[in-house]
Amino acid sequence: MQALTPIEQRESRLRSLLKAITYRITGTLTTAAIVWIATGELTMALTVGAIEPLVKVVIYYFHERAWQLVPRGEVRRRWRRMRRARRLR
Repeated sequence: MQALTPIEQRESRLRSLLKAITYRITGTLTTAAIVWIATGELTMALTVGAIEPLVKVVIYYFHERAWQLVPRGEVRRRWRRMRRARRLR
C-alpha cells in the first residue's frame, strides 16, 4: 500500500460540505428528539426542529461579524501575555 501525499490526505470540498450537512441534520434531529421527549408533543418537536437551524444561521452570522471586530492575532497576543503574567507570579 502506497502512502498518500499531503495533497491526497487533504479532505475534498465535497467531503467537507457533506460532513457539514450531515452534522447539521444530526444536530437538528437531536434537538427535535429532546423536545419530543421533554414535552411529549410531536408537533412542538417538529416546529422547534424546523426553526432551530434558521435561528442558528442568524446567530452564527452575528457571531462571525462580532469576531470581525477582533483584530487578527489579538487573541493570540493576549493569550501569550496572560500566560507570561501567570509564570511571573
